[in-house]
Amino acid sequence: MKDFELISFANADELASRAAGAWLDEIVAANGAGKMHCVALSGGRITQKFFAATVEEARLRKIGDGGTPSLPANVHFFWADERCVPPDDPESNFKLANDLLFAPLKIPAGQVHRIRGEEPPDKAAALATTEIIRIVPTTSPSPRRGEDQGKKASISNSKPLSPTLSPFGRGEEVDTLPALDLIFLGMGEDGHVASLFPGAPPEILNCTDPFLAIENSPKPPPRRISLSYAAITAATEVWVLVSGAGKEAALRESLRPDGQTPLAHVLQSRSNVSIFSDIRL
Repeated sequence: MKDFELISFANADELASRAAGAWLDEIVAANGAGKMHCVALSGGRITQKFFAATVEEARLRKIGDGGTPSLPANVHFFWADERCVPPDDPESNFKLANDLLFAPLKIPAGQVHRIRGEEPPDKAAALATTEIIRIVPTTSPSPRRGEDQGKKASISNSKPLSPTLSPFGRGEEVDTLPALDLIFLGMGEDGHVASLFPGAPPEILNCTDPFLAIENSPKPPPRRISLSYAAITAATEVWVLVSGAGKEAALRESLRPDGQTPLAHVLQSRSNVSIFSDIRL
């Protein structure tokens, strides 16, 4: 059984293009089967290239009506995290997606379920929780290490690594959570994912709500909203886009069986994680 796949690329452009193509394959397959595709997006530098590549790939494949590239109506967009800023603020993850993905593809507003970053963190997390529960079905937990899930083959340029279980981020109650079809995560130079940072207190590590408020992020701005570890564990698939030589040390630590970064906690808590990276290990 494959625990996770480390998929290597020569550069960020190739990474973004291949990830975009693979994502469109998932969307088209779900649409053909008459199913929703509920995805959580992230921010970050590589995401800009990824969104641009998705728009270009949709254009090349002629996905959409009337010659205008678009995505099917089965896709619903959520966020892995958001900063507590208005939706038009340059720091907003929603603004990044809106400018580079939704506007070019003319995504209807009804398919976009943004986190209300203009609200206080607790209120924004509660609103985001209500919205994701309204749209996304709940399911049993995603298979963890040692559990066969019959995952279909995915693109891979390297052999998967096999870390062991960690006591962190295990989401023991994920059967009560909405299960997103796909979560996109980035990784920071400290190994953080979404707005889950190293050294988080137990109330963050053990949270079983879909979203939680972050009041003192070590990276500005300090007030944020994030998917919980439990919600990440509950998703069907997680794809991590990691780009830039400055992240090599954090990626190496994350892939160790006893790694202690937030990404390591994700990898140790679930199966079905694909890591798209241009970092040479």
